[in-house]
Amino acid sequence: MELKQAFDTVRQRSVSICAPLQTEDYVVQPVVDVSPPKWHLGHTTWFFETFILQPNLKDYQVFNPEYNFVFNSYYESVGARVIRTDRGNLSRPGVADVYKYRQYVDDKMHEFLSGEITPELQALITLGLNHEEQHQELLITDIKYILGHNPLFPAYQEDYSFKERSITAVEFLKMPAGIYEIGHTGNGFCFDNELNRHKVYLEEYSISNVLVTNKEYLEFMQAGGYTDFRHWHAEGWDWVKTNQVKAPLYWHEIDGQWMNYTLKGLQFIAPNMPVAHISYYEAAAYASWKGMRLPTENEWEAAALQLAWGERWEWTESAYLPYPGFVKAPGAIGEYNGKFMVSQMVLRGGSVATPPGHSRITYRNFFHPPLRWQYTGIRLAK
Repeated sequence: MELKQAFDTVRQRSVSICAPLQTEDYVVQPVVDVSPPKWHLGHTTWFFETFILQPNLKDYQVFNPEYNFVFNSYYESVGARVIRTDRGNLSRPGVADVYKYRQYVDDKMHEFLSGEITPELQALITLGLNHEEQHQELLITDIKYILGHNPLFPAYQEDYSFKERSITAVEFLKMPAGIYEIGHTGNGFCFDNELNRHKVYLEEYSISNVLVTNKEYLEFMQAGGYTDFRHWHAEGWDWVKTNQVKAPLYWHEIDGQWMNYTLKGLQFIAPNMPVAHISYYEAAAYASWKGMRLPTENEWEAAALQLAWGERWEWTESAYLPYPGFVKAPGAIGEYNGKFMVSQMVLRGGSVATPPGHSRITYRNFFHPPLRWQYTGIRLAK
């Protein structure tokens, strides 16, 4: 896809995701990990203004000098910023102002893209588009959290549905011991944390061809999974007790029946759909209860071509660490992934909320173990 067309497609998708929202929905920040939709729209625009237009478009005038403070996320080298927990206090700039900001930057980007673009700038713009696609997934999951914690459980869209497959037969794929190559290869886009490609030795293992379903996870709950410390990491058990966790996020027992909040509103649990909104702690505890384990990220990638994946981000048993030979890029772009390589676990695959074509077999997502507002799920290994 030509770069200008790709830019327009990605930018329009963010606006389309927000189209069903009411003005008040744009501003809410229920917890620190969930950013207001308005902030996502501004931050992804700020990326193009800060890293593309300001340094490279002659005589470019910033839309509003205060927006760098408002919409910078974590780039220390780009200046001071609103602390993350205060994003929900940003009643100003208003939603209309943020959309004017997007239009202003889009118009200037069209002007810029009409000229000659060096390979280096093309790569940076492509990074910006993939960055916005990451925020599109966050937009969907943040909107779900905002509406799913509204006491009225309002629907995002009454007829909204993802393309999901009902799970039936479970089989375990046996993978032979040997040396496997891991990491991105080829000329296509990848994030820096997918490099460098390297060899690993894996012992023989087996990995499930499908994800754990709601029905299977409910059996864990009914067997006392949340009350039996034996299956939990110590940190996970503390998390369960401190937060009184009894079910996946968005699950509610009403009149003796389990229901869950979806983007269509409150629905009965679909038994044969992959369980979602699971923390690493819960995923590891369920695997232990089944007498199995989670796959490592290397095991997942080695088997991925033979697996059906992409409906849930799949927790792995791997800590988020750099690959051999990993080097952070200079400047602010070097802050994108490398500085987060501590205290987080790797997830592989993608989810129903991931933009089309955004994920790939070598993609390394990462989150802290208790987080579960993404469409996270469980694949077993042994």
